Amino acid sequence: MAGTGMATTHTRGDATMNDGDVYEKWRAVAAATGPADRAAAEDGIRRAYGAAGLPAPERVLWADSPLAGVELVAGLADRGRPVREEVRTLPWAEERRRLHDALGPAGWTAHWQATGARLWEPTRALTERIRAGILDVLGNREEPGALTEPAGRELLRDAVLGQQDAAWLAAFDGHGDRLAGLAAVAQQAGWWWPYEKAVVVCERPVALHRDEAGRLDRGDGPALAHRDGFALHAWRGMPVTPEFLAGLTDLTPERIREEENAELRRVMLEFHGYERYLEESGARPEGRDETGVLWRIELGDDEDVVMVEVVNSTPEPDGSHRTYWLRVPPRTRTAREGVAWTFGLGAEAYEPLVQT
Repeated sequence: MAGTGMATTHTRGDATMNDGDVYEKWRAVAAATGPADRAAAEDGIRRAYGAAGLPAPERVLWADSPLAGVELVAGLADRGRPVREEVRTLPWAEERRRLHDALGPAGWTAHWQATGARLWEPTRALTERIRAGILDVLGNREEPGALTEPAGRELLRDAVLGQQDAAWLAAFDGHGDRLAGLAAVAQQAGWWWPYEKAVVVCERPVALHRDEAGRLDRGDGPALAHRDGFALHAWRGMPVTPEFLAGLTDLTPERIREEENAELRRVMLEFHGYERYLEESGARPEGRDETGVLWRIELGDDEDVVMVEVVNSTPEPDGSHRTYWLRVPPRTRTAREGVAWTFGLGAEAYEPLVQT
């Protein structure tokens, strides 16, 4: 099948999995919450060490979050040298080279696109957000002897990402046993730190909320939460504070206009609703034509928010007609131009046979 670009299959005993099955399996791993099967995870760690030619670690210690994990690592004076390269980096590189050679360039590309590539951006973004959240906490601490942000940053380099390594583990699933130990840990745990004598492993989060694009997203609490209280708040991927989220329920047009941070103001508008904002702020339409009504919200130091109000000509079962709001570029000057833009057309080329 080298160079064919065809989907690959993976055999496990009597079961056969195709790339789509593998993707779904690892998508579920990346989103998993709740307590780990610690025995299964620790067995995976021993298998990963064995595959790397290393003796099993003397101790495996558990932490409730990545923040607690990096703090626990910092307190282990006798952990020995880091072995992340032997346990994770080198096996990954060797397996990638082997599978690439077996499938050929086109086959490898097709396989990656059907498995790991679909998970890459969401897991990468979540990893970076967790890393930033840890460093924010460490950077704000003033207690004598507390782990510092620079020291924490160095220790984070030693971490294996557990369930957030789902993208590349999906690509290698079923293609050999070299990475089976790493996969077993990822299916049960979050980040973990492999050292010569000791390993620190984090539990998975107790809550994880993401939008359809895989971004952290929740309007009424933490989007990611661990049982020790480490949490991240976000609205459609944008980091926000708990206090900001709490204030979203009492928004007014005046409060939205007064917000100086342009990104936070956009979050407020999305949460409050453009239609509601227009109604409550007493906005007037900028223009109307046969396609709809053009509305503009001027936001001072930010680009204007421009919307086209479109009424669906097809009636609902109760006889009513649903109204849709289409956000269009700030340069839009007519409703027709805005509707045409949503179809990738210029206003002069937009000639709908039946308007829906």
